[in-house]
Amino acid sequence: MNGPAAPKDPEKKRPYFYILKDKEIFGAKQPDGSAIHFIYESDGRLINSAQIVGNITDEEELRLLESVEGFGRLVHSIGVSVETDNPKEEIEFVFQMYGRKNLYGGGTNLRCKLTGDGMEHRIYLSDYTWTEDDYIPGQIKFIMSTPEKLGKASVRLYLNDGYMAPEEVEEAEVDTKSENYCAMIAKSLMNLGNTYRIRKAIEKAKAGKSVTVAYIGGSITQGAGATPINTECYAYKSYQLFQNRFASGNNVKFIKAGVGGTPSELGMLRFDRDVLRDGEKPDIVIVEFAVNDEGDETKGDCYESLVRKILKLDWNPEVVLLFSVFANDWNLQERLRPVGDLYDLPMVSIRDAVVEQFTRKEGRVLTKNQFFYDMFHPSNIGHTIMADCLQYLFERCELREHARLDAFENGLTEEGMLLQRLKLEPVIGGSFENVRLMDKKDVYEGAVIETGDFTATDQELQSVEMDDALNLTPEFPYNWMYDGTKTDAEAFTLRMNCKALVLIFKDSGEVDVGKAEVFVDGAHVLTADPHINNWQHCNAAILFNNENSEEHTVKIEISKEDIDKKFTILGFGYVL
Repeated sequence: MNGPAAPKDPEKKRPYFYILKDKEIFGAKQPDGSAIHFIYESDGRLINSAQIVGNITDEEELRLLESVEGFGRLVHSIGVSVETDNPKEEIEFVFQMYGRKNLYGGGTNLRCKLTGDGMEHRIYLSDYTWTEDDYIPGQIKFIMSTPEKLGKASVRLYLNDGYMAPEEVEEAEVDTKSENYCAMIAKSLMNLGNTYRIRKAIEKAKAGKSVTVAYIGGSITQGAGATPINTECYAYKSYQLFQNRFASGNNVKFIKAGVGGTPSELGMLRFDRDVLRDGEKPDIVIVEFAVNDEGDETKGDCYESLVRKILKLDWNPEVVLLFSVFANDWNLQERLRPVGDLYDLPMVSIRDAVVEQFTRKEGRVLTKNQFFYDMFHPSNIGHTIMADCLQYLFERCELREHARLDAFENGLTEEGMLLQRLKLEPVIGGSFENVRLMDKKDVYEGAVIETGDFTATDQELQSVEMDDALNLTPEFPYNWMYDGTKTDAEAFTLRMNCKALVLIFKDSGEVDVGKAEVFVDGAHVLTADPHINNWQHCNAAILFNNENSEEHTVKIEISKEDIDKKFTILGFGYVL
């Protein structure tokens, strides 16, 4: 007769900290039919997660998270759990390390299979043989068996001997109905401004007339951090709040044109195609570039140009300036606020509302971990707060004394005040307020283009969820690509008379893309390097910006050492 099996020695209890804790995930359907939720950990994101989720303050431990080598010294194992409505839902977890030479293909992938029952599964780093190319912790993927299903995920890092972690901090659920919450939202209103155009839109909505609310910005406006991205993003929630409060029917239309990693330098170029597409005439345009515009080489000229471009449209739309915030409590509202002040525009600062909450001891509404999904993007509750801040502005506008709808045509006092301000000199600049986009689809009749060997069309483009859709729309599909197949590649040449010219080219992390040299009138002005940012998105670079229009010749040729690699010209922005 056999007795009971001897129990195994229990595993040593190890200190740990979370990098994800009860975070929403959503298996977005991919082109190949799979369902994946991506969480990027490069560019300081993993360190930031350790700080705001795991409360790590130890500088040595944070430094170790910068590289795969340091990660292996610090981390003993990874604990992963996912909870879904279906406890039997099959999920694969992948923590992908990026390679030094081959960014996406050279690193180790740490994997485990689990189900949606909330049980934790462990990945032991000692089970893996690391590659020579392993460089930095790259991204986390949750690969789900059923597309478009929600779940909550937690990931914690168990530490090797000699390292410690602080105790977990308990977080109370955010009460969006509390007085403290409402007071927080009210602090977001930087400037009510000239409310005439917003009030006009509200009156139209109440009268059952069609009203369009549009949002343009970077990844936050695209909806990054929101799960699912199409209905939990601040833009969609804000549009819903506006419709529910002011519409007399289903008469409010929604336009979302957020593109990740792009500043107003690119926003001004894609505004016509992404916002005014199909003849749309938005009544209100929310502009959100307060965290992306650090990359704007004009330091505000492009931003003000975009604002002026919108304000001067024939149908007189309103512009609302929205200042979002990063997890380091930073944005560019000090640089950009003078634009709103000059034109007396409504301005909303998320930074002013939430940052003080993060260090409060008494009466705190939410923690930094609750507001942010990662170091750049809000969580679902963060997006809710952003929408509530915009709605607070709209409701304050409604409370202002206003005339009947038919009186707006005659009562132009406030409109006249705005038009007078538009006649003033720009506070930063307006060099690009008349900028136009040129690509294969829309070629300016005064331009002479010789494509050389840039004859292919790139299909692998940055793609985004427009409006309330989950399907992806490619940016700049009418492009010119050199495909890397020539031994002596002929340059792309553009000749035209203009004041300013902006090149838009594709960034990428792939190893088969290369650099291009850009010449204006024979002088070298730029090496366009797709690997500076090292991920697939659209990059804009000003080639020249002059006082007067002149004839210019622009030549773009693949760098000699990259003759066997690809390069994509997405388009140009030009000012006549």
